[in-house]
Amino acid sequence: MAGLDIKGLNSTAITDYAMQESKNASTIALQNKLQNTSETSTDDELMEACKSFEAYFLEQMFKEMQKSVDALKPETEDNSTSTLVDFFKDKTLQEVCSTSVETQSNGFAQMLYENLKRNYDIPEAPST
Repeated sequence: MAGLDIKGLNSTAITDYAMQESKNASTIALQNKLQNTSETSTDDELMEACKSFEAYFLEQMFKEMQKSVDALKPETEDNSTSTLVDFFKDKTLQEVCSTSVETQSNGFAQMLYENLKRNYDIPEAPST
């Protein structure tokens, strides 16, 4: 019986895997929310999906901006701590973007909401 070779499995690999899975989970959650927005969706559900998309869009934009800054930095960091710092930086960026959309949206979610509402004829939410 062949043994399982785990020589390449170290803390950096595990942290990299966890960070990638975290990114995939947020992307999949957003995709599911957008796919579940249909003609039977309410106003509130549509607006929430649009806000989630705006937060995701801002997050991706900030990550690309960070890459351009990182390209100018010299490579002096230890890779194992760098990966952990990147993981927490990503989590913080997600929270900042979500909070930003809730408190001071740039209007992208509203424009997307109005466009989808017009194109899919989504009904008004029932008032309570």
